[in-house]
Amino acid sequence: MTNPLNDLLTIERIKSMHPILRYDLVNDYIEINRMLPKYVRLRFTHTYRSIHEQNALYAIGRTVKGNKVTNAKGGSSFHNYGLAFDVVILLDKDKNGTFESISYDQDENFMKVVDFFKSKGYEWGGDFKTFKDKPHFQKTFGKSINDLKTKKTFTEDNKAYPIL
Repeated sequence: MTNPLNDLLTIERIKSMHPILRYDLVNDYIEINRMLPKYVRLRFTHTYRSIHEQNALYAIGRTVKGNKVTNAKGGSSFHNYGLAFDVVILLDKDKNGTFESISYDQDENFMKVVDFFKSKGYEWGGDFKTFKDKPHFQKTFGKSINDLKTKKTFTEDNKAYPIL
């Protein structure tokens, strides 16, 4: 039997993060869900992104119809190095265990998530000075994007990660 606090989709997505983060991030994810009310759950919506996936997102609102969702071209996002993730809050409004609603509100539950991950050393996109990215968290280990672009990498499951 699976733990009802564990969103298996999120657990799978965490597996694509940089190996240096995975173990702690799974434990952090489980811990924050225990801190949230019973009918509220955290979900990771985006974790590792390939350069191709990043460029496709960058095209939205530029060469593809839609609203801009990122200012980062491929190679210029911490997602491309497995060091960033985006989140959303799931709600089980009818209290039947299905978590059928999504909340993007910056409410008390969301801010609990923000405070928790900041306490674990993650930077929050809501604190960014230019492009506020409230669902976004990253742990950079003091590295800039330019640092990461020049780092040697290793490949695991067809994903390239920098050697930190």
